[in-house]
Amino acid sequence: MNRFLLTAAGVALLACTASCGGGASESTAQAEQVAEAKIVGINTLEYEHIFGDDRPFAQCHASTIAPLGDGTYMVAWFAGSYEKHDDVGIWLSQGKLNDWSEPKMVAKIRNDPHWNPVLFNAPDGKMYLYFKVGKEIDDWETWVQYSEDKGSTWSEARELVPGDIGGRGPVRNHLLVLSDGTWLAPASLERDRVWDVIVDRSEDGGKTWEATEKLELDREKVTGEGVIQPALWESKPGHVHMLMRSSGGYICRSDSEDYGKTWSPITVTDLPNNNSGIDIAPLGGEKLALIFNPVSGNWGKRYPITVAISEDNGKTWPVRYDIEKGENEKDELSYPAIFYEDGKLVGCYTWNRQRIAFWKGELVRE
Repeated sequence: MNRFLLTAAGVALLACTASCGGGASESTAQAEQVAEAKIVGINTLEYEHIFGDDRPFAQCHASTIAPLGDGTYMVAWFAGSYEKHDDVGIWLSQGKLNDWSEPKMVAKIRNDPHWNPVLFNAPDGKMYLYFKVGKEIDDWETWVQYSEDKGSTWSEARELVPGDIGGRGPVRNHLLVLSDGTWLAPASLERDRVWDVIVDRSEDGGKTWEATEKLELDREKVTGEGVIQPALWESKPGHVHMLMRSSGGYICRSDSEDYGKTWSPITVTDLPNNNSGIDIAPLGGEKLALIFNPVSGNWGKRYPITVAISEDNGKTWPVRYDIEKGENEKDELSYPAIFYEDGKLVGCYTWNRQRIAFWKGELVRE
């Protein structure tokens, strides 16, 4: 059922790591030099589907992933007959390469479609699971539940902002804990096919939330629906940035210098976007990893699935690596999630709406 891939280049890299690198006597200065070495490539270390065709649902989509701190991971997604069907709930699996638990449903509030789970390892030690519930995106609600035992048991789910219609909190990508302790949730609104981005801020550890104003968007520069599903990072204290999915054929960007309270007008980058999900993994300082479909055009094809690296806070992305290329127009490799842990990039994404792919990669430094 599981699949594993290690590229030839990855084998060579691992061999060099074992035989060419310094040992425990390496000086602090040398270690810092390695950490600052230029990133020139990426190698796949692990790849597999966390379940196979014996899954207890017809379709699955929109996965999220978080580390459990012991070398294993938690992955969640929505699944059921098909997206928007009333039987769709939030499902979960835990484990690591070649050792995943059977998928189980962990959230089903009522007989309405569930959407877009987001896992969050909070500073308070709890694992939070945020998700949407509603017949249509325009009027969905955000719900949240938490686990204090690595997903074995979960609290009763509650509405994040009771009575809110349209969606608060994270819409698809992970939350960001800022240097001053503020929680930022990347959010967006989709109403009557008009899309806008907002940011939800919590200064009390997720108990209460305050939404920013809609970010300023020139709709002559971004045609179609607009922008949604931002991905956040902080480059230095108070300086927060986002990249956004857009209907205009390219990823969009905005920046904040006041801990995410106010944001610059949205600009269009030169990164292609097919109006599908993206995610960011901060690598420290101005170094970033972006996972996306490098395809331009509104509702364009959703393959290949690619990781790009920037070392100048997202201005340029010289390193590109295709995790999986896809083969034909029916392929869908989409809605990725990614984070950085112990020198490795760890991610997951939709595989043809039938499975969830797990991937781990290693950065190659010059």
